[in-house]
Amino acid sequence: MRDRLAEVAGRDVSRETIERLEAYVALVTEESRRQNLVSASTLGDIWDRHIRDSAQLIRFEPYAGASWVDIGSGAGLPGIVIACLVDGPVTLVEPRRLRADFLHRVSESLGLRAHIVNARVERVEGAFDAITARAVAPLSGLLEISHHLSTGKSRWVLPKGRNAQSELAEAERAWQGMFHVEQSLTDADSKIIVASNVKARR
Repeated sequence: MRDRLAEVAGRDVSRETIERLEAYVALVTEESRRQNLVSASTLGDIWDRHIRDSAQLIRFEPYAGASWVDIGSGAGLPGIVIACLVDGPVTLVEPRRLRADFLHRVSESLGLRAHIVNARVERVEGAFDAITARAVAPLSGLLEISHHLSTGKSRWVLPKGRNAQSELAEAERAWQGMFHVEQSLTDADSKIIVASNVKARR
């Protein structure tokens, strides 16, 4: 698994990082008995469906040590996985109290440089180098609720399903910037929208 993770992440993965991710998988599996963190049908394939799928996003990190924010982090996907793999600080935004509490426990247990914010993204302050969100909202809506977290030079790294191109076409009616669509390395039907210099059209 270490080699397969390094392949999608585009960088070496230490044994310590694998141990952290194994501990995280155990925590998600245990907590899933109490709350619906991830689809039960995907728990048996959690490494490919969730861990590797999240890890591939760090290929698009703007630079080493960049700050990340994960919007609507839920079970910590991709935010906790990113925090295990990068050197910079990672902020996880999660409005649901039970899930935010779980993320706090995970971060403390794994000794991560992760800051958990229990709030709706519209209420969050700060500016980040990399912005990600998994299954939160269509692209246009996501930019609308979270653009205030961008520096103008921030890189958006957004995993999407088979509707990525149509979401992008819709978003470009209201937003401009440098957008491109990358193929997911873990799912033939999925894409990753990568964007920078994003701003509202006037």
